[in-house]
Amino acid sequence: MSPLKVAFAGTPEFAARALQAIIAAGFEVPLVLTQPDRPAGRGMKLSPSPVKQVALQQGIAVDQPERLRTAEQRAALAAATPDVLVVAAYGLLLPPEVLGLPRLGCINIHASLLPRWRGAAPIHRAIEAGDAQTGITIMQMDEGLDTGPMLMARSVPIRPDDTTGSLHDRLAALGAEMVVEALHRLPEGLPATPQPGEGVTYAAKIAKAEAAIDWRRPAAQIARMLRAFDPFPGASGSLRDTAIKCWAGEVVAGAGAPGEVLSAGPDGIVVACGTDALRLSVLQRPGSKRLAVREFLAGFPVSAGERFVCAAD
Repeated sequence: MSPLKVAFAGTPEFAARALQAIIAAGFEVPLVLTQPDRPAGRGMKLSPSPVKQVALQQGIAVDQPERLRTAEQRAALAAATPDVLVVAAYGLLLPPEVLGLPRLGCINIHASLLPRWRGAAPIHRAIEAGDAQTGITIMQMDEGLDTGPMLMARSVPIRPDDTTGSLHDRLAALGAEMVVEALHRLPEGLPATPQPGEGVTYAAKIAKAEAAIDWRRPAAQIARMLRAFDPFPGASGSLRDTAIKCWAGEVVAGAGAPGEVLSAGPDGIVVACGTDALRLSVLQRPGSKRLAVREFLAGFPVSAGERFVCAAD
């Protein structure tokens, strides 16, 4: 049996890992779809997505339509005549005309255990919510938002020190492994299990406005927020009219007005929260880099009694 013709649609590093694995497994990839080049970096120059970079390195044709609504926008995909379209963090909803184009349909690599955390930011939201585990679901796509029947699912624990960055890397590796297995088994027919109607949650895209820390919340919630928003967008507190990104902290005993600095030293800056307190250990000023608290305090002294402004103040 000849290898499947696998078209691929994806954009960020999570998807690039899967594309690399599909290529390495020997599948024919006639076309890659990815988002148009976007401005990035200090110079805000147009930059290709990680998926486009992999495709170009491998000599694979790339198409970057803004949408897939018209026949013209779908022309490259139709001409590629793929057996299956693999989708991973593409950033566009697929219309029915695309879903029905490959003979084996479209399959998606989703970074959660569906139906929990359907949507754009499942890794962030799982950490933020304090979930004990997450995973990868390979699903057959339909017209809904991550609502299609499940073909494969595997779980991974969320470690107490996991950030979105560290968990992303483990899930990307797992997703790449699973999609190759799914593609090998797809011609024989993978059993498709409908998603349960209970336990549905939605992982809304992370908005920059969410980055502001509300110190009235329990310290445990804020600690999860710090990990969930690392590396993007970074949880931020305002002290002396300066936006301070708080990258790491642990819950400790303490009480005071929310946002009040209870102590500041080389072992951490302890800030009162709605319940308990948070000892911040890695911080960043505008124009600087992430610093351990000892180095941070050397350039930005902080004293007990000062107060971080609450997000709602």
